[in-house]
Amino acid sequence: MRIAFMGTPDFAVPTLDALVAAGHEIAAVYCQPPSRAGRGKALHPSPVQARAEALGLAVRHPVSLRDAEAQAAFAALGLDVAVVAAYGLILPPPILAAPRAGCLNVHGSLLPRWRGAAPVQRAILAGDPATGITIMQMERGLDTGPMLATIETPIDRKTAGELTGELAQAGAALMVEVLAELSAYRPVAQPETGVTYAAKIDKAEARIDFGQSAEQVERQVRAFNPAPGAWFEHAGERIRILACDVLDHHASTAPGELIDDQMAIACGSGAIRPTRVQRAGKAAMSAAELLRGFSIARGTRLG
Repeated sequence: MRIAFMGTPDFAVPTLDALVAAGHEIAAVYCQPPSRAGRGKALHPSPVQARAEALGLAVRHPVSLRDAEAQAAFAALGLDVAVVAAYGLILPPPILAAPRAGCLNVHGSLLPRWRGAAPVQRAILAGDPATGITIMQMERGLDTGPMLATIETPIDRKTAGELTGELAQAGAALMVEVLAELSAYRPVAQPETGVTYAAKIDKAEARIDFGQSAEQVERQVRAFNPAPGAWFEHAGERIRILACDVLDHHASTAPGELIDDQMAIACGSGAIRPTRVQRAGKAAMSAAELLRGFSIARGTRLG
């Protein structure tokens, strides 16, 4: 099939690779423009742009798809279908209508739960037992289109990074299956019940509130690993918790108070024990390694 691929972050790269490996003709790759980062503010291509260029594919990164020129250029590709995976731009009606079979989206949740920008993190934060991938026919609404296929995976104690990587691979394989027999898949409308929205992650959410239950704090740690990283502050320094265990703790201890010398921290109910932490500008380390060079005494109240 003649395809335009539209994606930007690491999550989208396996789908691009799978389409190429399956022998599809990639007419163009659309992604977000390079961003400036680092001390020199140099331009850095997105993961999809870097991969597409390595594969020798034509890359386009318009700032918007709402102007007539961008829409005409897209229509001129003569596409069978557009495959979208975390692209980052709204597709206006002329774009949605241009490919013969429309635009198909690889979405990282079991729709209609967690429509929107951060489905993986929101599923972890909510304590969902499972999530998955939905292949969806795109329409004007936010992730509201009819579904063609789904695949489910347990969340267990996976971090957002681990779960995103797993879903990226599953989504790539499922999209290739759908395209191989596209006419056999009948779009099914999403249920009207069970709709939730996965709002974009605000960095302020990453500050740990130890007044929550230990279970919720542990979910926060996993949901924000690798980014933006769940953190607390001590002695004027932010310390990220990358992994932790949940402990039984029933004493009337103030939330955020260290209850032993191995960095167990009381929560609103229960306690957590960090197992992997990171100081600002330092490499990740065990909690024991942190305490050897950065004393946090029992009874200290963290915030």
